[in-house]
Amino acid sequence: MKARMNHPVTVVPEAMKALQALSESTKPALPEKLLELVHLRASQINGCSVCVDMHPKLARRAGETDERLFAVGAWRDAPYFTEAERAALALTEAMTRLSDREDPVTDAVWDEAAKHFDEQQLASLVLGIAAINVWNRLNVAVRQPVGAWKV
Repeated sequence: MKARMNHPVTVVPEAMKALQALSESTKPALPEKLLELVHLRASQINGCSVCVDMHPKLARRAGETDERLFAVGAWRDAPYFTEAERAALALTEAMTRLSDREDPVTDAVWDEAAKHFDEQQLASLVLGIAAINVWNRLNVAVRQPVGAWKV
């Protein structure tokens, strides 16, 4: 696959700085492994091959296991995830699939996440989910090839 154009964040360097700053802002409040699971799940939903390739590599560097990475797409039925991780993955799916239902982020999904994360963590989680969705949409729109971003 060949990209349709140079990546928008390389054409508009201020956008790269802004998106990197947004992503970096989420890191102090949340475990890296959790963020990578969230990034992987959103990327799977969005069909972003670049991110589906990249985020397992980053997760492994953070100490994540292949067993858990292979099960992210079936997290509801896999025994490998904590209740907090399940809440984060449910919130990820809800925020990523906004048009799939009338109330995309239900009170039940939100309340479950709020049970496991304090306000700072929850804010960082919401921002992290939003950030990966931006990256996914950019990569999918320009058909960014796998391997273009080195990790």
